[in-house]
Amino acid sequence: MELEVPEDPISDVEEQEEETNEEEEQEQEEETSEDIIVWENWYLSVPINNGEGKATSIFYEDIENDVLSTDESEYFYKNEDGTYTLFTKFTGFTTSGLSELGDKYCRTELREFWRGNQETNDNWFMNEGTHILETTLNVDFVEGNGRTIVAQIHGKETPGLEGSPATVKIRWNSGMIQLDHYTKPDEGELWTSQFDTKVDVARVDNEIFTFKLKVEGGKCYYALSCEAKDIDIDYTLMYDYVGNGYAHWNYFKTGNYFGWHDDYEKTAQVTLRKVVTDHY
Repeated sequence: MELEVPEDPISDVEEQEEETNEEEEQEQEEETSEDIIVWENWYLSVPINNGEGKATSIFYEDIENDVLSTDESEYFYKNEDGTYTLFTKFTGFTTSGLSELGDKYCRTELREFWRGNQETNDNWFMNEGTHILETTLNVDFVEGNGRTIVAQIHGKETPGLEGSPATVKIRWNSGMIQLDHYTKPDEGELWTSQFDTKVDVARVDNEIFTFKLKVEGGKCYYALSCEAKDIDIDYTLMYDYVGNGYAHWNYFKTGNYFGWHDDYEKTAQVTLRKVVTDHY
């Protein structure tokens, strides 16, 4: 008579633990991918020719499905830890057209679609509701003059108004986080950099930091945290825009807008870790 050999309960437990661990890891990976950014609310600009002499726009379906071309993937790609690399240099292909050296700047940068509508009229007014951007990143390197813009509130040409002001720019300047924002223009003038103000906030160097922009009651506030540098600046008033007559449509931007156009060789690279927006 043959004796039955009982199943090894330890092996069963180990197999169950392995399956559980694999499921947890898969869930963590999925959560990381979903939580870093809602891609439907953005499109990406990279400095390669779109066929008409302008920068190329990449929309959320291609990013989510990982079907970027080889050329596009030189400038934007997902890392093994779930973060994204935004690499850029001056190529001449800008969002407004082909540029010669010394004229415009190139970027690998995200532009917001507020409500996920896939068109550039999806924007918001400062005098309506509350609008928040939180972008977490680190600057890997910036060659040349050491300057790249990592976040913006950008104005859009609006019925009854002229111009598309780059209203608020958050610049990484050789490790220093710098506010560069427009203030009230002289009578009859447009909102332009002729009337801007620059403020050094804090030095983060190449460490991970989170910068926040909030527009509430027509006023713009900023906040900055960087654990490695022991920086924790709560929301601080930047400027009362609506109180000073600002009335443009707006949208958020974040990424790597490289302030260099002296040659085709210098490069800059930013690692994007998380982006959160809130509008209510």
